[in-house]
Amino acid sequence: MICAGCGRRGPPLPPLVRLPAAPADFTAERRGDEVKLQFTAPVANTDGSRPANIDHVEVYGFTGPFTVTNEQLLKYGSKVATVTVRAPKDPEVTTEPEEPPEEPELKEEGIDQGAVAQLVEPLPPAASTPDPLPKDNKDRRRREDDTDVAVPLLGPPSEVPWRIFVAVGINTKGRRGPPSKRITVPLVTPPAPPSDASIAYDEKTITVTWKPTSSWAPVQPSPQGDLLPAVYFGIEVAKLEYHVYDVSPSGATADGNGGAGQTPVEGEVRLTASPVADTSYADTRMEWGKTRCYGVRAFETVAGQTLESASSAPACVTLKDTFPPAVPGNLQHIASEGVISLIWEPNAEADLAGYLVLRGTPPGNTMEPLTPSPVTATVFEDKVPSGMRYMYAVVAVDRAGNQSPRTPLVEDAAR
Repeated sequence: MICAGCGRRGPPLPPLVRLPAAPADFTAERRGDEVKLQFTAPVANTDGSRPANIDHVEVYGFTGPFTVTNEQLLKYGSKVATVTVRAPKDPEVTTEPEEPPEEPELKEEGIDQGAVAQLVEPLPPAASTPDPLPKDNKDRRRREDDTDVAVPLLGPPSEVPWRIFVAVGINTKGRRGPPSKRITVPLVTPPAPPSDASIAYDEKTITVTWKPTSSWAPVQPSPQGDLLPAVYFGIEVAKLEYHVYDVSPSGATADGNGGAGQTPVEGEVRLTASPVADTSYADTRMEWGKTRCYGVRAFETVAGQTLESASSAPACVTLKDTFPPAVPGNLQHIASEGVISLIWEPNAEADLAGYLVLRGTPPGNTMEPLTPSPVTATVFEDKVPSGMRYMYAVVAVDRAGNQSPRTPLVEDAAR
């Protein structure tokens, strides 16, 4: 007798261990003697299921040859930081990629999955000392599954030390997921901070200027006249630009000036959406009575790798409105019985408080205000005795009390 579907029970399968996906958007930015690191915490596992079975993210730094493997980097490098991430209360309860998303039940500790984490590694002089590797593996080539690292042509490798960073998620059982892409930072002298930053302003714009800085590497000169840009062979030429920061004591935000949305660094807010090549910057965030402080950092790019200098000494100014409004235009007069009527064109200043109407008697030039405080109307009637001649002028006044020059005098007599 044949029994369909009969078979032997096999050994039990091991439990499924979910590993978090690699931390995304991993970046490193050299700023003076620090490296600013940033990554996005995983939200899914390597199989696409959610939430990520993650407990924390570890960031490692390694100073040494590019031939180091990810395995060696994690073993012989130094742990830069550990960032706790909100882990699932039950890692077995997941939403598969093809299923509708559900709100996961996560623990309270740590940053949210999908949140951006930022941290800073100081770079003491010892950071340029290569980390030790076993002698037999020192020059070993990377395995094919290791992430490629772009190596700029900055000179002989022995003369340019590099620090390599990688981030990796650790699940709730202590197992590592796949590492992030590797980020390299040159351990060369950063550009010098710009000097002599100064501030000038008018009614609409604050202009920050500074002196250009120097670079450790050759900088591409600007072509002069009809000459084409120079081309260098065998070495990358640095591109030197600048970032401007608001370092005001109040921690003013970058609003309405193109730099909005930039991630603030502690104590400063970047105003430049992208580096500027000029040695000046125009800030249109005018607010009378506000104290503005600015810092400038040189931003050097070589083959896609960036170095940012320490900040220049803060340059500060308290914005005071000392700018008078324009002279009211086209003052006209009409005489009638017992009244002289005046009319003029309105001013366009946003901070205009109103107008003062002045009167005098010829042939002298002494003028006295008819209005004890500014009036907002652009017409005025002066009741005067018939046949008596008077001179008139109008002055515009802003809310800071600044007065415009007076209009040309007009003269008339009531009927």
